[in-house]
Amino acid sequence: MLPDKDGPSGGGGVQDGPGTEDPSVTLFREYLRLKTVHPEPDYDAAIRFLERIAEELALPMKKVEVCPGRVIVIISWVGSRPELKSVVLNSHTDVVPVYEEHWKHDPFAAVKDEHGNIYGRGSQDMKCVTIQYIEAIRRLKAAGKRFSRTVHLIFVPDEEVGGHKGMETFVKLPEFQKLNIGFALDEGLANPTNAYTVFYGEKNPWWITVRCPGSPGHGSRFVENTAAEKLRRVINSFLEFREKEKTRLNTNECFTLGDVTTVNMTMVKGGVAYNVVPAEMDVSFDLRIPPTVNLQEFEEKIKAWCKEAGEDVTYDFAQKHMDQNFTSTEESDPWWHAFSSTCKAMNITLKKEIFPAATDSRFIREEGLPAIGFSPMNLTPILLHDHNEYLNEQVFLQGIQVYERLIPALASVPPLSGEE
Repeated sequence: MLPDKDGPSGGGGVQDGPGTEDPSVTLFREYLRLKTVHPEPDYDAAIRFLERIAEELALPMKKVEVCPGRVIVIISWVGSRPELKSVVLNSHTDVVPVYEEHWKHDPFAAVKDEHGNIYGRGSQDMKCVTIQYIEAIRRLKAAGKRFSRTVHLIFVPDEEVGGHKGMETFVKLPEFQKLNIGFALDEGLANPTNAYTVFYGEKNPWWITVRCPGSPGHGSRFVENTAAEKLRRVINSFLEFREKEKTRLNTNECFTLGDVTTVNMTMVKGGVAYNVVPAEMDVSFDLRIPPTVNLQEFEEKIKAWCKEAGEDVTYDFAQKHMDQNFTSTEESDPWWHAFSSTCKAMNITLKKEIFPAATDSRFIREEGLPAIGFSPMNLTPILLHDHNEYLNEQVFLQGIQVYERLIPALASVPPLSGEE
């Protein structure tokens, strides 16, 4: 049954009786119940789960502590020609926080309703993909398959808080280099249509705070040159640009969210009392900039906004990514050809886009390696980070079949130039 976009209201959900549920779905629901949720993810529970999986698959597992308390797990299926560059199947173990009062079911109970919709934080982002990787490899191994290239399953922490204590650090370590990566798959997004979305690049996240100093004074006076006046001008400049980008998106049928710069004001700070004009006020923005934008010119625009706001207005970055690498989607590229031709053989329609937010793929691309964002979830509303996040079990099971075809195709790419 195709997923019901609205889902039923209330109720405790409908659970399958013993032995009636596909074991892959049961495993998925078990993984959803692990509370790897920020701000204190239970990473130890995830590691124990993955240790069990590695044992079941009879595959070697390696743990790399990239930062104190932050461990990356690597399960490797060694190919018949391990000297060839490997294929990476990347996923993150952490999930974002929840507002339980807005959920119709316990977000960590993995409730399945009568439509087969499985509710849980991480059901789309991205515990589904983790289990789909695992179950596809389980089936391929059970069928006696082996391929020329090694396949590494990588499970990383802290993606949802920027990846600094996860993939961002890992790519700089010798353990990453030893993986000898040729191509990587990572997360994508659901697609409400029959198509599957595939991401070949990402926006650059810029988290910026603009500091507006001003003249302090008593709240009863018309103090000149106040921080609030400067703050208002800064906010107006950023939000006017936001409206222009929003208009561009809404008036161009060819544009997707990945083609325009998003701007959102996320924090305002300042003041100590009702009757005291503050000496400084700060405002923070979350910017997501497409790789087609000239980043140096864009920063000059920000400088101009600050200068127009008044004297001594400054800014600094909490995060400023400058990578503008794309992964090739030309049919002449052997990795993309293996991916796209396999999808075509399955009658899968692919919609190529720039990812509108940020994933660990950006760190892999920064190392000069091709990475594609892909979560096989069609006919599904995009619910990552949203209340009542769910995935239909039939969509989930179909995704396993997709990886059953993709993994052999990628792991069998003929030796490339320099690999012979």
